[in-house]
Amino acid sequence: MNQTLQGIGMTSRRTRERMINRLSEQGIISNKVLDVMRNTPRHIFMDEALASRAYEDTALPIGHNQTISQPYIVAKMTELLLERGPLENVLEIGTGCGYQTAILAQLVDRVYSVERILALQRKAKGHLWELKLKNVSYLHSDGGWGWPDYAPFDGILVSAAPSEVPEMLLQQMAVGGVMVIPIGKCGSQELQRITRTENSYEFEKVEPVSFVPFLSGRE
Repeated sequence: MNQTLQGIGMTSRRTRERMINRLSEQGIISNKVLDVMRNTPRHIFMDEALASRAYEDTALPIGHNQTISQPYIVAKMTELLLERGPLENVLEIGTGCGYQTAILAQLVDRVYSVERILALQRKAKGHLWELKLKNVSYLHSDGGWGWPDYAPFDGILVSAAPSEVPEMLLQQMAVGGVMVIPIGKCGSQELQRITRTENSYEFEKVEPVSFVPFLSGRE
């Protein structure tokens, strides 16, 4: 691993290890999730001016009024998605800077990632290429439409908060599939896990969260 990926000082392996210890203390128990986050250089996904804060437990701006989620939220959503077993094809709504995408790509067979802001998508592609993660497909589109060409999905992870679950995303879940999504307006959002059954959907409320709003259209 080159020096940029390895990190120095506040982006070093030691700093990353402190993040992992904190995640364990916060209740993340999946060793697979913890190992992937330990080995993924979060600092390369943000501007150099903010890289020294990459391993703090906070969301940070990535431009275009978007953020990279705090490490705990990335770990928690990933753990919830994978808790019931391995997944083959996962739809990610909101590529953003690509950090969550990179975590998923190391834990599932295939990631289909949708981003409405083209400039963010291009940067994310570069980061994942640098990490040699090649099991990701990208689509510049409105996230509310999902990606019907590759449905149904075993898992769906949504990294922006709609006021209610987009109907097209529910329709693109496989039977037995899981969706992890924040729901609600700013100031009153809740992380939920949805499981599709043969005839219906089961909704499980997890914990309060704070995400950027789910917006329609493309930029």
